[in-house]
Amino acid sequence: MALFHFGIDKAPPSDASTSISEASRVVQSPLTLVMTLRSPEDFQVLHKRIKEIQSAPPERNPIWVALDKLKIVHFARFVFLENNTKLAIITTYDGSFDDYLNEFIDEIGDVFNVLLQHMKDAPPLPVQRNRGAFRDYIKANDLGGIAPFYSAYPQATVLDIQAALSQT
Repeated sequence: MALFHFGIDKAPPSDASTSISEASRVVQSPLTLVMTLRSPEDFQVLHKRIKEIQSAPPERNPIWVALDKLKIVHFARFVFLENNTKLAIITTYDGSFDDYLNEFIDEIGDVFNVLLQHMKDAPPLPVQRNRGAFRDYIKANDLGGIAPFYSAYPQATVLDIQAALSQT
């Protein structure tokens, strides 16, 4: 409890504003996209399809191939939530939301076309021809987060990290 309790008569530590200021310069951004599935049958179909994609070797997994090519995504994962009635796509990426979304559409728009056909209130498909509607849908279904966003390496992009690792 002491970790989060500053006490009613005590202010937060004086370095708290410095930490928040430094955190605002983080180059990574989070996306927590939570979409509602249309039906239990849609869950069954989608679960099977995602497992097929994710079980492919990395060099044949269209998501991994695209993410490796983009070189802006730190982490990405799928999670079914609320008794398999929702699908979350959780990522951490470099750059602006619009650049990230456009690169995703260009590289794996077809994967989103497959996913979205099983979602309630999905934007018109294909996403490649409906970028604005897709963007609005993603924004409306992104849970966001409570700022600031923590990063162990706040100014390091995927490219910076890969370059540092290749030197070791």
